[in-house]
Amino acid sequence: MRSTFMGLEASKRGLFTQQTALYTTGHNISNANTLGYSRQRVNMQATQGFPQAGLNQPNYPGHLGTGVEAGSIQRVRDEFVDRQFRQETNKLGYWEARSNAISQMEDIMDEPSLYGLNAALEQFWKGLQDVSTNPENMASRKVAMQRADHLAESFRYMDKQLRTIQGNIGNEINVATNRINSLLKQIAAINKQVQEVEPNGHVPNDLYDARDVLIDELNNYIPVSIKRVPSGGNASAVAEGSLTVVIKPFGTDKEIELVNGRDFATIEVNGTVGSKQIDGNDLSSVFSSIQVNGLDGTTESISYDQLEPGKGKLLSLIDSYGYAEKDINGNVIGTKGYYFEMLADLDDLAAEFAKVFNDKHKEGYDLTGNQDKALDFFIKEDGGTKITAGNIKLNQVFIDDPSKFAASSKPNEEGNGKMALELANLQSKTQTGLDGATFNSFYQGMIGKLGTDGEEAYRLNMTSEKLLVTLSGNRASVSSVSLDEEMTNMITFQQAYNANARMITVVDETLDKIINGMGRVGL
Repeated sequence: MRSTFMGLEASKRGLFTQQTALYTTGHNISNANTLGYSRQRVNMQATQGFPQAGLNQPNYPGHLGTGVEAGSIQRVRDEFVDRQFRQETNKLGYWEARSNAISQMEDIMDEPSLYGLNAALEQFWKGLQDVSTNPENMASRKVAMQRADHLAESFRYMDKQLRTIQGNIGNEINVATNRINSLLKQIAAINKQVQEVEPNGHVPNDLYDARDVLIDELNNYIPVSIKRVPSGGNASAVAEGSLTVVIKPFGTDKEIELVNGRDFATIEVNGTVGSKQIDGNDLSSVFSSIQVNGLDGTTESISYDQLEPGKGKLLSLIDSYGYAEKDINGNVIGTKGYYFEMLADLDDLAAEFAKVFNDKHKEGYDLTGNQDKALDFFIKEDGGTKITAGNIKLNQVFIDDPSKFAASSKPNEEGNGKMALELANLQSKTQTGLDGATFNSFYQGMIGKLGTDGEEAYRLNMTSEKLLVTLSGNRASVSSVSLDEEMTNMITFQQAYNANARMITVVDETLDKIINGMGRVGL
């Protein structure tokens, strides 16, 4: 015979289950604006019916229901959308950092401008033309020397500023490395908590959310993949387990574990000088490899060509800062990188300009009719091995005595300014050391490439950002909290709670009749 209190028990279960659903709804509403929070739902399921299977079970015409229970509280996520979101995060991280690096370079090489290197060149050529028309005039000579000094200073200033930003990018690599290591440590710490909670049958949804936020940020720096590992024990069917985070070197089938349960690896971004961590202080030490200090005490090395192109902020910073180009045997054969290549072009321009100008100037005669074959017009500021954009300097001799400037093509002809004119005409002559370009066109080509690369980086950054916004919307449509939906659920669960309470009242009245009313006939 069934229990007299069976209906009371079924309604009590209904009360508790609807109460759980109401509390979960309240938790959702409270976290409507929490970063990374995923809405949660109660998976309700009918309890086992009566009678249960057994040898001595009573014989009833039907299987009587015994109520409802909260099987689990599960967060609502779509793993496919998460994977798409993180893949696009890789691209946005790369192009956002690339766009920022080029934008900073554009701020330095601000062209067209009244104060840039191109304007300094134009003013320098104009100064030489003024000397050619009036070579005996000391005022025009002084102005020309001042403009030559300003041109050399413009080279040095641009070189210094670009190297400063390059150093800042190197420091940013160091900061990014430390942040990646911090994220790996935090993910492992959450894995540890998950492994301690799940075997007891609990589902720590809020820990899952916190862990996913860290995974999202990690993918902004480097592209990683995740694998779920069950915690075992009495884990719920909806428990997500701990995560194993791996990075796959591009072009290989190998997987390097960064996080495995509560254990985590650390990474170092090493340069070519002494295998030390890049920090931006030594610009000669460009990227050599990423060293992964593994979970089992071993180390793995990831070279540049094993980093997946166009993915992750870390790779973008490396591309801008500079990296060692290696042959198939791992031998360094050169250096590449956006800032390194721009500085190298600037050095080539300064070196070729100084060489050609010096050689031509030595063919002329100064105001006193002398010709000095050993006197260079442009010299090295620091006595380096060759003239570069960072050390080019006007010889102090010409600043102290502008009459030393060889403006004449013949000796003892004060009014002869043909050499000054020939020097001015160098601006229109192609130079073999600059791949057949003139000084001005070579620099304009550098600016043109910078503008094109900047436009591409900005466009791809905007494209990635728009795609990420779309994917973020798709993710939000699945996982985010809708206050309208939660209010509807709140009313639904409230009414169900009230109905269960009313059912208990009905059963109570029934029991009262049975207990207090039976056996009292005629009273």
